[in-house]
Amino acid sequence: MVHPENNTPTDYTAENCIAEKKIGERIKRLRLKKSMGLVEMGKHTGLSASFLSQLETGRVVPTLRNLARIAMVFNKDLSYFFETDPSPLFRVHRQADRIKLPQSGVDTPSYFFENLGYMVPERMVDPYLAEFVVPKRKLDVKTHTHPGQEFLYMLKGKLEIEHNGVKHELEEGDAVYFDASIPHSYRCAGKTPAKAVLVTIHNPNPQRGVAKMRPVSAVGEGKLAKQA
Repeated sequence: MVHPENNTPTDYTAENCIAEKKIGERIKRLRLKKSMGLVEMGKHTGLSASFLSQLETGRVVPTLRNLARIAMVFNKDLSYFFETDPSPLFRVHRQADRIKLPQSGVDTPSYFFENLGYMVPERMVDPYLAEFVVPKRKLDVKTHTHPGQEFLYMLKGKLEIEHNGVKHELEEGDAVYFDASIPHSYRCAGKTPAKAVLVTIHNPNPQRGVAKMRPVSAVGEGKLAKQA
């Protein structure tokens, strides 16, 4: 058999091994979790979109070199594609091992966060511990968007969340769940830093269209929404 992407001969044994491990299905699953199209994936890997499509459907066999390119895009080891019986998922994230990172893309960060699930492979959610600092002066907080939804639970302090142009104030014990593809931002609303557990939930069904969702509070809309 000849590999269609680079004319490298492959043997029957390797082909059977790859088919049994369902590598094409694993690649497609990784790509969809990143909401990445075949063309975009092709730009990252240097492989054509048509070849990647055939690879995902099992019509062609990848070389180890091409498989390594794909693994690098998704921060995976080659062993990921050949594992048969993955060990039960259980990860402990020690406080001493976590790194506090500032808000990205701004000169003056309005919050710092710690990733609470960075060691979990193929996670469906990204949990964070976030600390929102008291602004030294009145600053315009930059809104941002990303696919999926977010859940936030207030641990202490006061926090102002702007979502779809509407401002809401949260206090200790309040919670909010919202569509993260809508522009949103955070601002500490008290005289002391605010802390919260924030969970980014990957879009479980990209074709469903979560843009129709509305913010929901675990304590009731009456207490949550205070229009600025």
